[in-house]
Amino acid sequence: MATKTKAKLTNLEALGEAAECLRTLAHPHRLRMVQMLLQGRFTVGELAEACDIPSHMASEHLRLMQRSGFLGQEKQGRFVYYTIAEPHLANIMRCVEARFGDGK
Repeated sequence: MATKTKAKLTNLEALGEAAECLRTLAHPHRLRMVQMLLQGRFTVGELAEACDIPSHMASEHLRLMQRSGFLGQEKQGRFVYYTIAEPHLANIMRCVEARFGDGK
């Protein structure tokens, strides 16, 4: 009789945190912003324009992602530039782009 190997599973508490992070990202405007920020730093206005939404809506999306630890910001003069603070976002976006990108 063959012995079944026990699957390596992540604990449920950590999976709960992962689910919360994924819920935070689960919006097309937020995914677009992450996609852009993985290529450089941008202001609220630049991100809003790329998403075709008003700046105040972009600010809300950015605040939510910042509270989750995904984003950081750098002040330069009177401008605030948003940056990626969570390096694993690059892996998540690669999966999203591979599945849903133009080359799907």
